[in-house]
Amino acid sequence: MFEVTYEVLALLILAGFFAGFIDAIAGGGGLITVPVLLIAGASPIEALSTNKVQGVFGAATAALSYARAGQVSLREQIFPAIIAFFASAAGAFMVSFLPVYLIRFILPILMVGIALFFAFKPGLDDFDRTRRMSVPVFTATMIPLVAAYDGLLGPGTGSFFMIAFVTLGGYGILKATAHTKLLNFASNLGAIVAFSMVATPWWFTGLAMGAAQIAGATCGAALAVKIGARVIKPLLVITSATLAAKLLWDLL
Repeated sequence: MFEVTYEVLALLILAGFFAGFIDAIAGGGGLITVPVLLIAGASPIEALSTNKVQGVFGAATAALSYARAGQVSLREQIFPAIIAFFASAAGAFMVSFLPVYLIRFILPILMVGIALFFAFKPGLDDFDRTRRMSVPVFTATMIPLVAAYDGLLGPGTGSFFMIAFVTLGGYGILKATAHTKLLNFASNLGAIVAFSMVATPWWFTGLAMGAAQIAGATCGAALAVKIGARVIKPLLVITSATLAAKLLWDLL
């Protein structure tokens, strides 16, 4: 049934748990799952598409966990999530037409910038601040832009959503984290639809990893709600810096 041996499946399930835990707090779960899928023998397109399959479970679980804790209203996010779904699907379809290599070159610089922002920007905490962009403008611009990037490439999507909510939406760290999860779920789902037309994900393996993602995301979201910015900020810095290092390594 599974596309890998049971020994390899056990490793992938463990990776899914830790990815769900990290992703629920700070994003960047793909840093764990994509390399492990590649090591397991998946082709790059299989690894990316399978990562989306398992990632939807973690993102959905984290979104529900934050909603139950009163950090986000999922009902208010339905329309933005629909936009994220279609923008991500469009991004995945545009892979063949856009200069992806240029984006790969710029991306490490952006991730370093995100890490430095969250590491040294004073006053970043769990309290809301002045909004710099209205909700309609934010929904019409930042959400489709980041979601399209998620379908096109993917690494750092959660961090880009986070920094948009913090700097432009005026949200505190915890609230911003909570608001990224349903959008991440929708963009993952949109990418799956697009990928399934041009690739064959490891469906059964992805579903098994998704079950582990649920457990990991539940634990991660609970810790984030309990501790807030004190755990989210350091993990954001670490995951952004690690992603930048990995992307630079891939380029070199």
